[in-house]
Amino acid sequence: MSGIQYRGLTWDHPRGYRALEAAAEAIAPAQGLTIAWDRHPLEGFESHPIADLAERYDLIVLDHPHVGEAVAHDCLVPVEEVMGEAMVETLGAAAIGPSLASYRYAGRHWALPLDAASQVMAYAPGRVDTPPTMWAEVIDLAARAPVALSLSGPHSALTFQSVVASLHGAGRPDNAFVDPEIGAEAYAIMAALTGEETRARVGHNPIALLEALASGEDLALVPLVYGYVNYAKQGVAFADAPRGPAGIGSILGGTGIAVSRRCKVTDELCAHLAWLMGEEAQRGFIPAHEGQPALRSAWADPAVDAEWGGFYSATRATLENAALRPRHDGAIAFQTEASARLREGLLNREPAARVLADIEAAFARHHQQGTET
Repeated sequence: MSGIQYRGLTWDHPRGYRALEAAAEAIAPAQGLTIAWDRHPLEGFESHPIADLAERYDLIVLDHPHVGEAVAHDCLVPVEEVMGEAMVETLGAAAIGPSLASYRYAGRHWALPLDAASQVMAYAPGRVDTPPTMWAEVIDLAARAPVALSLSGPHSALTFQSVVASLHGAGRPDNAFVDPEIGAEAYAIMAALTGEETRARVGHNPIALLEALASGEDLALVPLVYGYVNYAKQGVAFADAPRGPAGIGSILGGTGIAVSRRCKVTDELCAHLAWLMGEEAQRGFIPAHEGQPALRSAWADPAVDAEWGGFYSATRATLENAALRPRHDGAIAFQTEASARLREGLLNREPAARVLADIEAAFARHHQQGTET
């Protein structure tokens, strides 16, 4: 045994902690490890400064918009240095969609793709017989049934980016956030759906929205919300994100495990991380403990899909086509500001041009021209 105790931080939802804690109890000791996992709320996971967490934790579960900030503060160890180039190459082929690629920045990968997610459609089967596939159909449905957008916290900006991707594809203009014409069209779609239901649930994060659907509240559909497999067993149905002229539009979520500079990397730790990324854990242990795996083989496994109510087959195309968020140093601050401005504009029925101009100004403040996004 190495005798080294590791401290990790993940987020406070069964999808975020149950498999990691169970692996720390059932798997790690046999590998010669002691791992203690702390939890923080979803909002902390989305916005807490990564450098601060890296001073206190050896292992950090994070989302890909943090990588530019992490590189700027030199607080994480590249995955290539921890696990080796060969494993990174193997994971690149095995991970679903851009799950591994999302953590590549400045020529290195900064987290292992533990968990894969993107914004998908969630609905109440008793209220929606056939889920809409196009944005025009979502707007038509909202005239007959309660439909809510996900606008809390960073999610108004994330929803906006997903709509933009369905209209224009995943690319962004050089040194700008969005093409003005495409942005105005996306804003108009969101404005058409910022009705009574959206306003009533404007403070609901994705978990709260899914719990509202699961509990039978007066809500029929959320067109874009981060998919949580856990709710597929609680009466929530899922489908691919709505399409536009460019196809499915969705922004990648999911989580990766990063190794901080304070961590002492040992063979035992590497063995545990390799196990978490391997077929046994990704297709068996993680789904059995309410996790949402990142390997394509797990998403395509009929047994895993059947156990979780068809969640994986219903949303797999969205994962494969998901787009990335900005990841530069300052991306989190920009995401927070842009989301607040979008939410304000939609709720106050402001014209698109004014709101989008403010968002572009925020992007310019938080993004150094010529750097990676």
